Amino acid sequence: MDSSITSIQVTALPGIPLVRQGDDLPQIILSSVTELGLKLESGDVLVVTSKIVSKAEGRLFDLRSIEPGAEAHRLAGETRKDPRIVELVLRESQKISRQSIGVLVVQHRLGFVSANAGIDQSNVDGSDDMVLLLPFDPDSSAEAIRKRLHEQTGADVGVVISDSHGRPFRVGNVGVAIGVAGMPAVLDLRGKTDLFGRELKISIQGYADLVASTANLLTGEADEGRPIVLVRGLRFPAEQGTARDLYRSPEQDLYR
Repeated sequence: MDSSITSIQVTALPGIPLVRQGDDLPQIILSSVTELGLKLESGDVLVVTSKIVSKAEGRLFDLRSIEPGAEAHRLAGETRKDPRIVELVLRESQKISRQSIGVLVVQHRLGFVSANAGIDQSNVDGSDDMVLLLPFDPDSSAEAIRKRLHEQTGADVGVVISDSHGRPFRVGNVGVAIGVAGMPAVLDLRGKTDLFGRELKISIQGYADLVASTANLLTGEADEGRPIVLVRGLRFPAEQGTARDLYRSPEQDLYR
């Protein structure tokens, strides 16, 4: 990261429609950028919420078609959750991390820890029957968007697919990166020096998470209707990271 940066431009793209399965997200992005009177530039980062990526990829499930198994019924009884949702959580998870009444925290099949495996009913279709799962492979989704934007514009942009996660020791959700392409996900600051020349020995920055959380100030989580954000003015190394770089390995995790 370039320490000479003193400002960045963070802009929610206008006119984003309600996304449906099969919609062309790169074309939606380009149309919206044009509406702003801008052109994509190398070094720009597009933060795209996981929700519209999931919708475009058809990750919408009707709970009326879900038949819970015995384990889902057991966990639903203990957590007082809908057993059909619990069944989907189990399908999307490697293992359960914590459970309580109203709470089911799991290690997602992608590697991160989250409540309900990221399964959501808000801003889906307005009914109580439909739920949205996270993209099947968010890193691949981010790369596909990045590649199409490069083909159309020639600009080398970064793409972050964002989601909102809670944290075990702090109140409130923050934006995190679950898919990354065209930019580093992590910046290793070890070896650099502080203001007094002291060498940094353990400082590693969750760079893509910082970008996602910055964009989350505009995307929001309610009825804002701003699912894509353009971040301009960042300067980062020409490294190709993925969201997998952000997940702490089990042998280094003292809390899981």
